[in-house]
Amino acid sequence: MRDVLDQILEWYDGGVTFGLATVVHTFRSAPRQPGAAMAVSAQDEVVGSVSGGCVEGAVFEVAKQVVETGEPSYEEFGYSDDDAFAVGLTCGGILHVYVEQVNRQTFPELRAIAESVKAREPVAVATVVGGEGKIGSRRVIWGDRASGSLGSSGLDYAIDDDARGMLAQGVTGQRHYGLEGQRRMDEVTVFVQAFAPPPRMLVFGAIDFAAAVARVGKFLGYHVTVCDARGVFATAKRFPDADEVVVRWPHDYLTDITVDERTAICVLTHDPKFDVPLLQVALRTPAGYIGAMGSRRTHDDRTARLKEAGMSEEQLARLRSPIGLDLHARTPEETAVSIAAELIQTRWGGSGQALTGTQGRIHGPAS
Repeated sequence: MRDVLDQILEWYDGGVTFGLATVVHTFRSAPRQPGAAMAVSAQDEVVGSVSGGCVEGAVFEVAKQVVETGEPSYEEFGYSDDDAFAVGLTCGGILHVYVEQVNRQTFPELRAIAESVKAREPVAVATVVGGEGKIGSRRVIWGDRASGSLGSSGLDYAIDDDARGMLAQGVTGQRHYGLEGQRRMDEVTVFVQAFAPPPRMLVFGAIDFAAAVARVGKFLGYHVTVCDARGVFATAKRFPDADEVVVRWPHDYLTDITVDERTAICVLTHDPKFDVPLLQVALRTPAGYIGAMGSRRTHDDRTARLKEAGMSEEQLARLRSPIGLDLHARTPEETAVSIAAELIQTRWGGSGQALTGTQGRIHGPAS
């Protein structure tokens, strides 16, 4: 829903009723992940996508009906070998979509949710989408408070606990409970959409390659920071795609901020006086990706210096250097693509090989 938020808020604030279709579950090679959304206004305006084109027409019709009746709908779409022209996913996956009517009366918390998302305050929306519970009941959960009810205090307590855990991990998906929140039962299906702040990309070194990396990082959904000790190079004008540009010694800056498992650290300085102290700090953080630019010779020299500084083999094994996948990239833009490819591979566990030379699922399981 994050992708369509600005448009649906215009409708919402203007008193327009619209249908909101959300992917709540996928199986096999579905084109979009849980949380992908499409909205249809009463005037047949459409924003967003739930399948990249495969089933949008069918979802559009369902959304129009939901707008008219106010009754939510849970739809399953999958490929049919018996009828190639039937509504379905030609990729072979299965997509579960929940469609609900939204306006200021049916979803009074939407404005507060939007404000939290824009302020980068973690917030989760839990909705009963199936089972014996009250379909469409909703609870909004922040770190320190919650609003609404799913039907029982036990279920509210369970979802508050689970939703906050999902926010910490940046995970969106379905959960199953008993009517009183029992976790080993399957009477109520609840979809939890976690609006965790975007993961951070920290780009160190204000060089031309950094501008390209910042651009692709922003495209991938990261909150991008460019940092360099040299104020003449580290300027907002040189890095228009970065969310912030910081003039500080890199290792001092990294020491003072919070780094989690979703953080990507890209060290592009390839200058020992910058990157060795910086990597000593970086390799002690829980960052999910730590890469450093440089030639093979630079890498060997840097590794030797890090060993002399007391870094262990286990810590050094986390460093991806030279940074990026082997694409024979030459330009800053091509290099940024190779780094982005390695980031995606690290996140989802792909092989990095050409798909023509692999077998099995194209879209791996969500982690």
